[in-house]
Amino acid sequence: MDRLPLHQDLYLIAHDKTGKPYVHPASLALGLAGAALLDRLLTGPVKPLLNPGPVALIKGAAAGGIYDRTREELLGSGVLVRVTGRRLGMLPYTRYELADIASVVRASSGVRSAVEGWKTPDARCAGLCGLVAVLRLEGELYLDQPAARLVARLREIAASAASPVGELVEIVDTLVAEAAVAVYR
Repeated sequence: MDRLPLHQDLYLIAHDKTGKPYVHPASLALGLAGAALLDRLLTGPVKPLLNPGPVALIKGAAAGGIYDRTREELLGSGVLVRVTGRRLGMLPYTRYELADIASVVRASSGVRSAVEGWKTPDARCAGLCGLVAVLRLEGELYLDQPAARLVARLREIAASAASPVGELVEIVDTLVAEAAVAVYR
């Protein structure tokens, strides 16, 4: 199977096998938007992050439904399956479950390899490391390390990558923090 786009890998890492997200959907949408922008920057000609600016692009994609689009892309490719049902006396439900756990294993294997030092991360992997740290998904890597040390290592990998990886991860980190604080305003 070909490698999935970066935002799809992040989506898979950020959900349990029944489709429940591990993080707040607004934060996840910002992470997905950052991942999609990073993927675009890494696969095309590398240009400085200029107008309309990465912050505007990330906020626009997050508000524009990147979470739902990513889920639909994964449904369309067969990585996710739609499950509907009804429990006795309850309203009908729809969930989006993994078709195969191997998709998540593939999505997170590069990050685990980079953290453990088994493989030197490329820019894409370094970006995914940083976004996993920003969204505090380190527990989903199933590595036997204290959370603080693991997050620090993930951030270190992202920061040591070539531009625009570190810059974009920092922008997403700032936007996620602002979104979290906005709840209390």
